[in-house]
Amino acid sequence: MTQTARTVRRTTTVGLTTAVHRNKPLSRAGVLERMFTVAFSGLVYPQIWEDPVVDMEALELRSTDHVVAIASGSCNVLSYLTGDPAKISAIDLNGAHIALGKLKLAALASLTRHEDFLRFFGQAQSKDNVALYDGTIAPRLDSVSRGYWEARSLTGRRRIQAFADNFYRHGLLGRFIGAGHFLGRTLGYDPRVMLKARDMAEQRELFDRHLAPVFDNRFVRWLIRQPASLYGLGIPPAQYKALAADSSEGIKAVLHHRLERLACGFDLKQNYFARQAFGRGYESGPDASLPPYLERRNFEAVRERSNRVGYHQSAITAFLETQPAESCDAYVLLDAQDWMNDADLTALWTQITRTAKPGARVIFRTAADERLLPGRVPAAILDQWSYQEARSRELGERDRSSIYGAFHLYTLARAA
Repeated sequence: MTQTARTVRRTTTVGLTTAVHRNKPLSRAGVLERMFTVAFSGLVYPQIWEDPVVDMEALELRSTDHVVAIASGSCNVLSYLTGDPAKISAIDLNGAHIALGKLKLAALASLTRHEDFLRFFGQAQSKDNVALYDGTIAPRLDSVSRGYWEARSLTGRRRIQAFADNFYRHGLLGRFIGAGHFLGRTLGYDPRVMLKARDMAEQRELFDRHLAPVFDNRFVRWLIRQPASLYGLGIPPAQYKALAADSSEGIKAVLHHRLERLACGFDLKQNYFARQAFGRGYESGPDASLPPYLERRNFEAVRERSNRVGYHQSAITAFLETQPAESCDAYVLLDAQDWMNDADLTALWTQITRTAKPGARVIFRTAADERLLPGRVPAAILDQWSYQEARSRELGERDRSSIYGAFHLYTLARAA
């Protein structure tokens, strides 16, 4: 591993330590937190797991907007460009996610054909992608991001070679999905069978026959009771606790419901999240469901506007502390607040409220189906915001990713 790659990993780990570690190192909770930090210090999300179509409906982006968003896999950050905002500040503690976002920007700056871009980040499993990186994309990358992608693993392969053998099978999430497939097949239930469904009625039938019975297996019931079992979804111990409390029947009922919704709640032909979960990749073809930034119709607009995105490896609160008052219009927090204690939430919303322009919007998701902020953020701060409860419920029901308990939208209620 190069010195640059080590620096990326070390910086990521330091930031995660601050965000996740709440308990003494030798306590059971402390050990779990430190295990999560190690697991989360590399690439986690090759694809972000929030629906950008829902996000953009909530945000109602305008041409003058400054969007502050947690980057994750950058699918959504780049998809927001289809809404034509003036500026996007993409923030992430994880250096691997920053390197992935910058790789996508370098590709947009250097590739002129949608076919090449889609092959690289859509199919993501061709040796031609590596050649394209070496000859065209790499010269556009900054030294830190280039060092990350060209660092070699213990097998001697450069990281960029992941795009030659299905990038979406890599990262913590990719390996988690792969482990789920292996476990299912071992128990006699292959998740790929869901892709044979011709309509939603068949989706229901296949789920009931091939996926639902997995939750009755004794080993599976034991496994999902272990908080570390969900690290592959990027769920730290504190979030696991909230998730388990979301049903009187415990974590099994919650996971069963979320998987059922992913499998049966939407037409699989229109849900690329389900295609990733059950097929481990995007569907090909002219009518394939894809993130907006990968769609042919959006390619030129995303390319033209890609210079509006800036990446910052930082905690989102620390980034906002550097921004002028009333300088931001939209905030995308993903599920990061599930990781935070009351002091962290108060610090974050203090900065959001200070930097928000009149009419600002904030969106986020929670593992549990609950209001996260009342009683935890001081009323003097929260009362300046209006919770759009009905709209939040409506949009949450339409979120194709299906893995969260709730979607939340707040708008700034104070007078300009």
